[in-house]
Amino acid sequence: MNTNLSPFHLAIPVDDLKKARHFYHTVLELTEGRSSDHWVDFNFFGHQLVIHHKPKSDTSNHSNLVDGKDVPIPHFGIILEWSVWQAFATKLSDKSIEFVIAPYIRFEGEIGEQATMFFYDPCGNALEFKSFKNTSQIFAK
Repeated sequence: MNTNLSPFHLAIPVDDLKKARHFYHTVLELTEGRSSDHWVDFNFFGHQLVIHHKPKSDTSNHSNLVDGKDVPIPHFGIILEWSVWQAFATKLSDKSIEFVIAPYIRFEGEIGEQATMFFYDPCGNALEFKSFKNTSQIFAK
């Protein structure tokens, strides 16, 4: 397996480009890149996140029970360094983000110890931000 991670590209639908642009730029504090009337690029912690306008659909949210918590499906996110995750979680809490799953530690003191949090963007996209205490255990069983 290749352990040299390359930047990824992710495109997500948003039904309100203006609201989403504000959220990703102002709330999450991501740097904006190229844009048009229908899409905007953001630097998502060194990766390319593109929000594309798509009219609202009637799809409802779904979740799966994990550790007694309703994990939103689908969701996307990123694995941050431990101290970066902690600072980011504090920043989001200070901005009164409405968490679906508030920041907490899973598997504390065990293999795969990780910090995680979930919330929605204003267009209903579920985001997860997580961190591993020991990054060599990201795929450990």
